[in-house]
Amino acid sequence: MQQGTARYASEVVAILARLGLAATFWLSGQTKVDGLHINILGGEPLQLGWPHITAGTLALFRNEYRLPVLPPEIAAVMAASAEHILSFLLVIGLATRLSAAGILSMTLVIEVFVYPDAWPTHALWATSSLFLITNGSGHLSLDWLIFRGINRQK
Repeated sequence: MQQGTARYASEVVAILARLGLAATFWLSGQTKVDGLHINILGGEPLQLGWPHITAGTLALFRNEYRLPVLPPEIAAVMAASAEHILSFLLVIGLATRLSAAGILSMTLVIEVFVYPDAWPTHALWATSSLFLITNGSGHLSLDWLIFRGINRQK
């Protein structure tokens, strides 16, 4: 009985970790672009145009974030792209471990170079990412369906 409860709890945590990280990073990515807006829960009008980085985002990357090594224009595009792509992959549960590793990497960059005082929030993101890296996406995911299909063919 206890094993079944632990397995059920692990499935619930995996779904919550995937959806919580995806929502957080998707919404962050949405603030960086114009032309593509999909916010189902926010009730905002749908925009399915080609996304482009906003002037405000470029100003933030130039003046506030100031990441070492990367030019602000490249860093802004990389961040917005990663936030959208990795969030989508987490929602559908595809390449979950790799996506969570990408989110963890972004979290570490944000913590070290951008907002070090926001460590409590970053600790939650890191914990969720590490859970997914360690345990995978759970049964309600494309990863599981693909893995199950591969194992059935053997």
